[in-house]
Amino acid sequence: MNENENIIKIESNRLQNFPVMMFAIVMGLTGLALAFQKAEHILYLPSFIGYILGGFSSMLFLLILVTYIIKIIKHNKEVKGEFTHPIRVNFFAAISISTLLLSMFHRHDYETLSYVLFICGAMLHIFFTFYTIRFWINNSLEVVHSNPAWFIPIVGNLIVPIAGKGFINEHVLYFYFSIGIFFWIILFSIILNRIIFHKQFAPKFMPTLFILIAPPSIGFISYIKLIGHVDFFAHILYSLGLFFTILVFVMYKNYINIKFFISWWAFTFPMAAITLATLLMYELSQYFFYYVLAYIFLVLSSVIVLLVAKETISHMRKKEICIME
Repeated sequence: MNENENIIKIESNRLQNFPVMMFAIVMGLTGLALAFQKAEHILYLPSFIGYILGGFSSMLFLLILVTYIIKIIKHNKEVKGEFTHPIRVNFFAAISISTLLLSMFHRHDYETLSYVLFICGAMLHIFFTFYTIRFWINNSLEVVHSNPAWFIPIVGNLIVPIAGKGFINEHVLYFYFSIGIFFWIILFSIILNRIIFHKQFAPKFMPTLFILIAPPSIGFISYIKLIGHVDFFAHILYSLGLFFTILVFVMYKNYINIKFFISWWAFTFPMAAITLATLLMYELSQYFFYYVLAYIFLVLSSVIVLLVAKETISHMRKKEICIME
C-alpha cells in the first residue's frame, strides 16, 4: 500500500470516528457569543467580541454539519451506532440546540435567517425529545448509563421559548417550557441517585457535571421571556443555577488531572448560560451584586472557552481527535 492510500485510509478512519459530540463546541462558542452580545448592552463592553465569536460559531457549525452529513453518507453504520448508543444518543440534540442558539444570535441582524433557524431547530429538537424518551422506554438501560448529558435532549426544550418569543404563539412556547421543567426535576433525581449511590463517572464524562448548571439557568431566562418579570419562582430558578455553579467549582479537584476528551466542551455552554442568566438578573433588578457576578462569570466563561479551545487545537494537531475510543 503506497503513501497516498495510507493517508486516504487514515482520513477515512477519522471521519468514521467523527463524534456527534463535536456540536457541543458550537453550543459553547455560541453561548459565549450571546453572553458578550448581552454584555454589550448591560456592561457596555465592545460589540466586536460577540460578533467575531458568533460569526466563527456559524462557520464552524456549517463545517461540522457538512462533515457529519458526509459521515452519514459514507459511514452509515457508525452513525446508527451512535444513534442507538445509551450515552451518545443524547448528544444528537446538540445539533438542534446549536441551531436554536444561532437563531438567537442572528435575531437582530438577520431576522429571516433567525426565523428559519428557529423553525428547523425547534422541530428537530422535539423530534430528538420524543426519540430519546422512546429509546429510554424501549431499551433496558442501566443506572451507569445515566449522566448529566441526559439533560441535553429533554431539558434543552427550555431554549425554545427564548429563541421563539415573537416568532410563534406563546401556547407553543409554554408546551416546550413545560416539557423542559418537568423532566429537569425527574432526570435530576435519577442522576443524583446515580452520583451518590453508584460508581463514579468515567473520567471523560466528569466535565458533564457542569451540565447541572444549565437547566435552572436556562429555565430562568426562558421563564422571564414568557412572563416578563422576576417573581418568586424566577428567583428559585436563578438561585439554583448559582448554587450548582458554586458546587462544580468547589469540586474543582475532580477536573484538574483528567485527560483531555472532546467532552471538555461540556464545561463551556453551562458557564455561558449562568453568565446570561446573571446579566438578565442584573438588568431586571439593578442589584449591584449581580453586576459584579456578571463580570466574574463572563471572565470565567471566556477563560474556560480559551483553555478548552487551546487543548482541542493542540490535540487536533497531534491527530488525537476523532480516533477510536
